[in-house]
Amino acid sequence: MTLPITNSSIKPSEDHRLWKCGSSSIPLKRLPLLMGILNVTPDSFSDGGEASDLAAAVKKGLQLEEDGADILDIGGESTRPGAEPVTVEEELKRVIPVIKALSAQIQIPISVDTTKAEVARQALHAGAIIINDISGLTFDPDMISLAASTQAGVICMHIQGTPQNMQDHPEYQNVVSDLKVWFKDRIQKLLDSGVDREQIVIDPGIGFGKTAEHNLDILSQIQDLKDLGFPVLIGHSRKRFLSKLLNRPVEERLAGTIGVSLALACQSVDILRLHDVAANRDALSAWDAISQRVT
Repeated sequence: MTLPITNSSIKPSEDHRLWKCGSSSIPLKRLPLLMGILNVTPDSFSDGGEASDLAAAVKKGLQLEEDGADILDIGGESTRPGAEPVTVEEELKRVIPVIKALSAQIQIPISVDTTKAEVARQALHAGAIIINDISGLTFDPDMISLAASTQAGVICMHIQGTPQNMQDHPEYQNVVSDLKVWFKDRIQKLLDSGVDREQIVIDPGIGFGKTAEHNLDILSQIQDLKDLGFPVLIGHSRKRFLSKLLNRPVEERLAGTIGVSLALACQSVDILRLHDVAANRDALSAWDAISQRVT
């Protein structure tokens, strides 16, 4: 019989700082790991088309590693608000050649950003070791069994609705409390299905069925999510809520992104998913050098 999921039953030991990803383990550090975004799509919200052919995608992936990315996240389907889904065949055509090429050239681990089990399966075979699923492994019924059988790293993200309708009318009683209830239920499902707790990272899904106020509530209450006992990933880079804060178009949101990154580092977030790795790396390193001297 499976015990109900509670903080005491799921929380790893204090010295548990490894993320299990297949036969590898990724050490989690005092400063957040940086996950570089490589969208091989024509229509992503801020970088669509920048890496839509193999040569450009490989070049960008190599640059993200050089810029200091700890993980490379490769996706072939836009999940911006209102984006139309693509077929399995099209997504495979976009991502698999890129993963094969980069896995032979880079030293950092590769994540595949997909909700489709077949895409994830072929990506893992091509060299990825992490499944980053915006649906929390809910859109494809085969995704959980794939994660369990391969022991790949799993990023379990919360979304309210689908990319097509998630921003229509997002509603919560209390967004952080509601997310905690959802994660407890979802993680229990993963554990019951054979996924190891060491495989799991949680992502509250900034901008995925949340208003700007919801996003700010989440970003200011990270400890409540960390109390669940799992590493936390945040993807805030260039997102629309920054325009509400700063009145800036997407191409002018780097400074705002960095500001949020520093606020998240103060709250011990484990992983940041970012477009502009080098700038965020520099900002975090400078902040850390000073904060370590503050008495």
